Amino acid sequence: MKMAKSAFVKFEVSKDLADKSYESVEMAKSSGKLRKGINETTKCIERGLAKLVIMAEDVTPEEIMMHIPVLCKEKSVPFTYVPSKAELGKAAGIEIPTASIAIEETGESKKIVSEISSKVDSLSKGKAEKPAAPKEEKKEEPAETKEAPKKEPKEEKKAPKAEPKKAPKEDKKKGKKE
Repeated sequence: MKMAKSAFVKFEVSKDLADKSYESVEMAKSSGKLRKGINETTKCIERGLAKLVIMAEDVTPEEIMMHIPVLCKEKSVPFTYVPSKAELGKAAGIEIPTASIAIEETGESKKIVSEISSKVDSLSKGKAEKPAAPKEEKKEEPAETKEAPKKEPKEEKKAPKAEPKKAPKEDKKKGKKE
């Protein structure tokens, strides 16, 4: 039974690649270091520690996964998909399904992780990413416009100071004012 492609899935993954992904998780759990779950995966990516991110396609609601592929691209972390969160959890050695796994230290799975990374790289580049480029430019524009140009205070043109009016002189002789 083929499920509809989720909104966060950026490319199609072959069964062979999905099987290798499960295998890399199993190997990394015994000799490397894994981060399990969306929150741990997100932190691992943001800190620049993730070597490979694996996401399950059958996650609901999809919105909870939407940020991970974007974050991976931003941080240049390879990512891939597997069909089942239950299988992903099982491969990671936990009894409950997991939406995502980040391989932090590859351990014995280093060769498989690099193989997956190169395949994923070719898959993601094979897909037209031209629509993504304008989005990135749009993100930069608001950052520039956030800073309002500094306005220098305008110098007010002041009228030349009028000389103070002199008090009328009294005529000493007459004692009268002029």
